[in-house]
Amino acid sequence: MFLLFIGALNRSLDDSIAKIQSELPSTKDPLIPRITEEVPSLRTDSGGSGTRKKTFMVIGINTAFSSRKRRDSIRETWMPQGTKLHRLEQEKGIIVRFMIGHSAISNSILDRAIDSEDAQHNDILRLDHVEGYHELTAKTKAFFSLAVAKWDAEFYVKIDDDVHVNLGTLAATLARHRLKPRVYIGCMKSGPVLYQKSVKYHEPEFWKFGETGNKYFRHATGQIYAISKELATYVANNRPILHKYANEDVSLGAWLIGLEVEHIDDRNLCCGTPPECEWKAQAGNVCVASFDWSCSGICKSVERIKQVHAKCSESPATLWGALI
Repeated sequence: MFLLFIGALNRSLDDSIAKIQSELPSTKDPLIPRITEEVPSLRTDSGGSGTRKKTFMVIGINTAFSSRKRRDSIRETWMPQGTKLHRLEQEKGIIVRFMIGHSAISNSILDRAIDSEDAQHNDILRLDHVEGYHELTAKTKAFFSLAVAKWDAEFYVKIDDDVHVNLGTLAATLARHRLKPRVYIGCMKSGPVLYQKSVKYHEPEFWKFGETGNKYFRHATGQIYAISKELATYVANNRPILHKYANEDVSLGAWLIGLEVEHIDDRNLCCGTPPECEWKAQAGNVCVASFDWSCSGICKSVERIKQVHAKCSESPATLWGALI
């Protein structure tokens, strides 16, 4: 009798489990996200096909359709051109590209102008992204995703197109951290969460950061920052579900704060324009990057970047003699 009772009990449990399973949504339902596939671990493969070229760092200079003069001012100062740009890639493993997406209208005059510019300079990386004023966070994700797919780099760097950069000094700075698997390098800050709708950089989701008047967690300022290969791969792999806050630099900080990441606060990545970076250069402490905090970049950069370059640039030997 006891064995019959146990058998009946097992059949009853089996029937209950089957009923519950039949009521659950199917994993094949397209509306149900398959989280196990969308959120992989910190893989270091790109997930794409083909062989990626190994290199030291990939730099994406964020730019817009309307910023042709800014791009040309960078080409005339700190970014090598033509055969020198090719040599920089081959000899030093440093990839430098202006990154830009597409317009909302297919094959628009804006897109054709960028295509023509790229044919001339061969220094533009087109992203799977529709350009828009409030879409910088999505653009940053698109940059890391494409850069990781194309190049197997040790570091991935984002720079704004109104910042002066010394590439050799940047390379030497990053090289000091190349043995660290998950490193996030920049000028770390923690500004107030702006809840007023009328102000620039307003954060609609301010309530997520605590009481009114709270500050953001530490994150690198958006003018220039670098992340190591494993972190860039993490962003690329998890692109569909990484939340976008109002500000791109805050968003990146949010994506990384829950991981085992070493934050490097390096103030040489946020020097002021002359006389600050000039004094440091004269003292032998050349800045990685220079800009004006009041403008979130070099104020009137098209007109002034040549002056900054003349006063604050590294010697050519710093870049071409760098041991990377």
